[in-house]
Amino acid sequence: MKKNNEKKIGLALGGGAVLGAAHVGVLRAVEEFGVQIDCIAGTSIGAFVAALWAFGKKADEIEEIASDLNWLDISALSLSKFGLLSNKKLGDRIREVVGEKTFAHSRIPLAMVATDIASGDRVVLQKGDVATAVMASTCIPGVFVPVEIGGRLLVDGFIVENVPVTAVQELGARQVIAVDLNAVHTTKEPLNIVEILLHTFNFALRSATQLLTQEADLLIAPDLSEFNLVEIKQVPELIEKGYQQAKSQLRKMV
Repeated sequence: MKKNNEKKIGLALGGGAVLGAAHVGVLRAVEEFGVQIDCIAGTSIGAFVAALWAFGKKADEIEEIASDLNWLDISALSLSKFGLLSNKKLGDRIREVVGEKTFAHSRIPLAMVATDIASGDRVVLQKGDVATAVMASTCIPGVFVPVEIGGRLLVDGFIVENVPVTAVQELGARQVIAVDLNAVHTTKEPLNIVEILLHTFNFALRSATQLLTQEADLLIAPDLSEFNLVEIKQVPELIEKGYQQAKSQLRKMV
């Protein structure tokens, strides 16, 4: 694929809990079209997928990893006053797949967005332990215990930048492909307290996210209205949805 004026292409993967499986379909289309991704950023579940991609995992491998995940894989009971559960197991899963790695080891520049729960500041993670950073970016406040990095208590980045367009621009991208999993997602009745929290945040942040994605050169926004945010059995269908939408959009770049 030819680049537009040989500009550095960045991929920004947004949050969306289990809807994040659609990112795998996007990556499969990226591979098929031969798009050279020069840097990548992720928020929440997008951080998990971005980390695997940045360390050389292909779409088929990430699909296998995503299909094996379930609620017990990524959470465990916690005695902390800050949350009912810990997502340490998600960090452990990253370590199993890519090893004990820091950002400096990634094959392309990688960033993840988290939120400082004390100040509300946007925190872009680009250094240190990758698995811990994934835990921070995917840490749903009120459910998971905040992750401490550099003396700051960090939670899910979707509060401050659900689609990390700015983060990938800060990595040097001059052409941005953004993936928004919630742009055309009509919500259904929530299944549990986690989905209630996620719906609440998504409603509050929808306008801010739209402003961010307007800065992208190409927006991939699959309609995932038929899916909920928590059931892992939806993964194959979500991957296909992401794949088909990405193919349609990426043709514009060829």
